[in-house]
Formats: sequence, C-alpha cells, structure tokens
Amino acid sequence: RRYFGEKIGLYFAWLGWYTGMLFPAAFIGLFVFLYGVTTLNHCQVSKEVCQATDIIMCPICDKYCPFMRLSDSCVYAKVTHLFDNGATVFFAVFMAVWATVFLEFWKRRRAVIAYDWDLIDWEEEEEEIRPQFEAKYSKKERMNPISGKPEPYQAFADKCSRLIVSASGIFFMICVVIAAVFGIVIYRVVTVSTFAAFKWALIRNNSQVATTGTAVCINFCIIMLLNVLYEKVALFLTNLEQPRTESEWENSFTLKMFLFQFVNLNSSTFYIAFFLGRFTGHPGAYLRLINRWRLEECHPSGCLIDLCMQMGIIMVLKQTWNNFMELGYPLIQNWWTRRKLRQEYGTQRKTSFPQWEKDYNLQPMNAYGLFDEYLEMILQFGFTTIFVAAFPLAPLLALLNNIIEIRLDAYKFVTQWRRPLASRAKDIGIWYGILEGIGILSVITNAFVIAVTSDFIPRLVYAYKYGPCAGQGEAGQKCMVGYVNASLSVFLVSDFENRSEPTSNGSEFSGSPLKYCRYRDYRDPPHSPVPYGYTLQFWHVLAARLAFIIVFEHLVFCIKHLISYLIPDLPKDLRDRMRREKYLIQEMMYEAELERLQKERKERKKNGKSYHNEWP
Repeated sequence: RRYFGEKIGLYFAWLGWYTGMLFPAAFIGLFVFLYGVTTLNHCQVSKEVCQATDIIMCPICDKYCPFMRLSDSCVYAKVTHLFDNGATVFFAVFMAVWATVFLEFWKRRRAVIAYDWDLIDWEEEEEEIRPQFEAKYSKKERMNPISGKPEPYQAFADKCSRLIVSASGIFFMICVVIAAVFGIVIYRVVTVSTFAAFKWALIRNNSQVATTGTAVCINFCIIMLLNVLYEKVALFLTNLEQPRTESEWENSFTLKMFLFQFVNLNSSTFYIAFFLGRFTGHPGAYLRLINRWRLEECHPSGCLIDLCMQMGIIMVLKQTWNNFMELGYPLIQNWWTRRKLRQEYGTQRKTSFPQWEKDYNLQPMNAYGLFDEYLEMILQFGFTTIFVAAFPLAPLLALLNNIIEIRLDAYKFVTQWRRPLASRAKDIGIWYGILEGIGILSVITNAFVIAVTSDFIPRLVYAYKYGPCAGQGEAGQKCMVGYVNASLSVFLVSDFENRSEPTSNGSEFSGSPLKYCRYRDYRDPPHSPVPYGYTLQFWHVLAARLAFIIVFEHLVFCIKHLISYLIPDLPKDLRDRMRREKYLIQEMMYEAELERLQKERKERKKNGKSYHNEWP
C-alpha cells in the first residue's frame, strides 16, 4: 500500500484473505476425498459393479461399440465413489456456508483496512467526464445540479438505444458460446464411434474416456481463442455505450468481460452436469441430432466421472496457462527490451543506466489495471464453489495455485512492471457484487448436481423404499444390496434399430447370440403390457430429486441469510475505536470552543467592555 497505493494494496489484501480462507475449505474437501478412499472397500454399489460379470450392458454408440460386461467399468465405479459418497452433501452445504462466511468476514476485514488506511470518510471526488463522452455530446448541455456549471448531456432515448444494441451484442456472443458447445457435443457423439473402432486396444476399450479427454482439451483451446475475441467485443460494446465517467466505463467493461468469460468457461461444464445422458431415449428409440447422430450416453458407472474430468483438466490447464502468461510474457518482453538496448548502447553503457531509467525500460502495467488479476481469481472462485459437489478437490487445487499466485503477482509488480501511478479505493468495487452472485448460483447448481448428476437420490430411494431395509428407516451399506440390478432395465436385442444394431452379436460372452442386454434407466421389460414404459420407481426417484432440490436450496439459503444477519459488518473493537475517536474529536472541539470563548471574555474585560445579557 505504501509503495503502490491503496488500490493495489487492497487487491493483495483481498487475495491474501481469500487464500487464507481456502485453508478450511481445502482441508474439508481433502477429508471428503479421503473418506471416499477409506470407505471404498465397504461400498456395496462399487462391489456389485465389480462383481457383475454376468450383466451385459447395451452398446453406448451405434454399430462399432460392442456389448460390454458391467464389471468392465469397475475402475470407473470406484473413482466415482471417491467423489460421490455420503460426505458429498455435507461438503456442498459447507461450501455454500463457507462462501457466505468468506464474504461477510471480508467486509469486516475491509472495514479494518479502510480504518487503518484512513479511508473510512474518504469519498471519491466528482469524477471528470470522459473526453470521448465530452466530444460526442458537447453540443447538448445541461446544468450540473452539484457544481452549477453546464456539462455535456446524453439524451435518454440515445442512451437506451445504445444499451439495447450493447445487450444484443452480449446476447449474440453468448449464442456463439452455445454454438461452440454444440460443436463439442457433435464432436463427442461422432468420435465415440470412431474411437470404438480404433486399431489400438487401449483406446478401443476406453473409447468414452478418450472422447471425454480429447473433447475437454479441444474445449480448452476454444475457450482460450474465444477469450481474445471477447475482449475486443467487450471493448467495442463498452465504447458504444458511451459511459459518462471512467468508473462507469470500468464497471460496464468488467461486467461484460466477466459475463463472457464465465459463460465461455462454464458452458461445457453445465452441459456435462445437467444435459449429458439426460435426453438420449432408450435402446430401440434413441433421440438423435438432425435425425442422424445418436446423443451421447453416460458411462455405465454414471456421468459424474465425466464432470470430474472436465473440472480437473480445465482447472489445472487454465491455472497453469494463466501463471505462465502472467510471468512468462513480461519476462520475455523485458528480455527482448534489454537485448535491443544492448544492441543500441552496448553492454557497458547499459550497465551504467540510472535506476529510474532501468525501471522505465520495464513493461507498463496493462491498460485495464487490476482487471485481469481480479478476473482470474473470481473465475477460480466460481470453479471452487459452483460445482464443488462433483469435485471436492477444487478448493485444494485453488489453494495450491494461490500460494504460488500471490508470490508471482508480487514478483511481477516489483520486478517486471513499471511502478503504476498510485490511486485510492475504498473497496474492490463491482467484484464484490459478482462474488455474491456466484455464491447464490453455487447453491442452486450444487443442489442440481447432487440431485440430478450424482446417484445420491436414487440410492436413498432404493434404500428406504425398495431395498432389503425398506420400511425400517435405515440406509446403511447393507441396505444397498441389489441396487445395481434394480437401477438397470432390460432390453430385447432384436428390438434394435437397423442403424444402431451392433456389428457383434455378443456371442463372445456366452457362446451364443445375446437375447437381452441392460441399460441405465427405470423402464418396464420388453414383454410388459407397455414395453419400455417408465416404472413406478422412476417417478419416486424424480419426486425425491425435486423435493431434495427445494429442501436443499431453502435450507442453505436460510443458513446463509442467518449468517449474514448474525455477523456484523464492523468488528466490535473497530466500532469501539471509531466511537472513541468520535468522542475525543467532540471533546477537543468542545475544549477548543470553550477556550476561545474564555479568551474573548478576558479580552473584553481587559478592554473595559461589557455587554448586557452576556452568557456566563
């Protein structure tokens, strides 16, 4: 703060506070993961999957995907249990509460910093009008109600029309993101068949994992390319709006860039979490894209493993890339500058440069100030909270990154960038409102992840309603016996469509062509009065999922609001210090006024003047 000013000092104070608050979240997330590791051998569901050598699953793609034993997905079932276990719901509630506690205690911390830095009573002066705004609207003026001077004025109709055009541009760019996700979806449904017919047995036997891994990497490349485009579009749309002051311009640009990057980064994750495998139909009546490509199904062990891969790869790759660009790019630029100076002045002349000239030859701070630093951390905060129920290790990865990040930022500011002009600020600005919005969104998404993406609700319904302990009010591992068989439906192989009928007849399993295969769903068998209709268990699971979402959201939101109400914005010691300071100021003013009056009275007596009705 003393060297760079309050604005940059406040950023490092916030980053340090955020990193410190990640320690309990990372510890609990690691505990949830280790709980999954320790209970892995006692998990009845993964045991049944690994022992299900007699259950043959239907192919997951057209033609080239073979029938497979359910036991072949034993590894994936075990990995899924590491993230989807009994502690997941507790961790989702904990993270929702953690986000609220983090924001509430940051308000208290910011108040202490503002008091220590003498920013409590500081208010930004009347901002200067942007030169671009003044040049555009200089012909139309009106009186400023504060200064009483004429100033340029933007008509309401003009402002509304520009905002509408800007909103249309934002909507169009979000549609571009959705189109990119749609392209990734088409890639996934096309390549899963290609990998299933691959020459290498390793890829052929793990076609779905290979599809997911390559799709995530391609999606990451698309994200990085679109980010460059979004920056230019956001800059153009913000300038089109013609904001009046610099702070209005900064807030408008920040909101657009965050919206673009957030949608760009999380759109594919939302697809995997809530749409992958949800609208595929069933064998014999698959839903298709453009009546051609069969929609991708989840792995026999569930969709959560795909979401974990998406979260892990995107988080690790993006944080690694950001750290490289933050430090590597200025290092390369400064090396190139020093090289040019050596060629121009020679080595001896360059070493004799004064310190101020060496500092001047460093790279200037980027044009948007601390925007990139805040944006990186806010997007990470979103990853840490929004889908944390599917990836409990996200806070740990964020913590490890931030421990490095805070030192890299310090090194970059001190050694690689010119010292920026110091400026004052009372808080982190619009970013606080964005953090609150992410905290609210995280409650909703985690409720849907637990209810829709994971198998937590189907297992509970089976344990209490259909399992060996039905009606006994128990839900232990012994109550899950037979769950895997109950969650799979039966399909008659002869009912396959011609275009989806597999090339193999499954004779490698029993020596004769298969008559039946199994698939994940709650449907009636083929010989029932309504073949492949939904069973009663399906409706019970659906009702339980909806009930869980409503109860979870209301419970967590009540806890969040209660915590917000109970935690005051100002610490008690700070409030007492501020009251003490106010009291001392009033005492000083009273004593000064009393001393002045007594002095005036003595002077009047000395001069022989007296007044009637004089105050004592």
